[in-house]
Amino acid sequence: MITFTILGSFWLEIFLKVGVLRRIKRALLSILPVASIFIIWDLYAISRGHWHFDAEQILGIFGFGGIPLEEFLFFTVVPLAAIMTIEAVGVVKRKNEKWKFGDER
Repeated sequence: MITFTILGSFWLEIFLKVGVLRRIKRALLSILPVASIFIIWDLYAISRGHWHFDAEQILGIFGFGGIPLEEFLFFTVVPLAAIMTIEAVGVVKRKNEKWKFGDER
């Protein structure tokens, strides 16, 4: 699923030149605080037995606390893709006057 997220949005960086990867520090400042909260929540849920990862559905590469690589990627790649999508909408709207509404004109 992470691959589909990457394929579905990272092309925006190349073709629409959204510039998110050029400003990666800015993106990470948005992503990491929220991702940290979710990772802490995962650690808690795993330790209490409320959450587990199916060994057949993961690569078997684990980070701290027994959290699989895919979970860390999910918490970074999905928000990065969302930021790229939002930036792409802005790029397209700036280039096309007829797509602007209300006080955007």
